[in-house]
Amino acid sequence: MSRYKHPSKKQKLAKKSERTKWAPFWTVPKIYGKGRRVHPGRHTSVKRSWRRTKTKV
Repeated sequence: MSRYKHPSKKQKLAKKSERTKWAPFWTVPKIYGKGRRVHPGRHTSVKRSWRRTKTKV
């Protein structure tokens, strides 16, 4: 990728990076109940890695 990114492309990339984060920790007991221990990354909407899946930006 080039050194200088166009602002619109940079904004799109920033939005894509937001979608790769884990869900908040408080969603685990809300969904599964108090006793269940589950990783928050298990119920994020979109999981994407810069290595695995490329974006069409």
